[in-house]
Amino acid sequence: MKENVAIPICDSAALAEGGKGVRFTVTVGGHPGTGFAVRFDGKVVAYLNRCAHVPIELDWNEGDFFESSGLYLMCSTHGALYLPESGKCAGGPCRGGSLRPVTVFERDGQVYWTPDEVVRAPAPAVDAPPP
Repeated sequence: MKENVAIPICDSAALAEGGKGVRFTVTVGGHPGTGFAVRFDGKVVAYLNRCAHVPIELDWNEGDFFESSGLYLMCSTHGALYLPESGKCAGGPCRGGSLRPVTVFERDGQVYWTPDEVVRAPAPAVDAPPP
């Protein structure tokens, strides 16, 4: 049975229109990864932090996902551009590709994400046994 879990990302106020995004930890295919949330056109959207061109993280400084105009998400390595509202490639080497969406919602001044069959909650930290 699938469990619907809402995992907090940040306060809603932390995401300004076309501004810095907030990264969050995920698990993809059993491996650790990151997702990110940004605000565009008044809505919060989130994606797996992995370029469709080459599977590397997009942000050049932590949380910097938008290019200078604030209209596109941009991969810092090869300049692939993505539409923030859909994650679809808008130009550059990502031809025909898309960012992998992550389901997000806002409630009571907080932003949350929900895991799915691909993007899962991070594994709990396991303390190392004493020496």
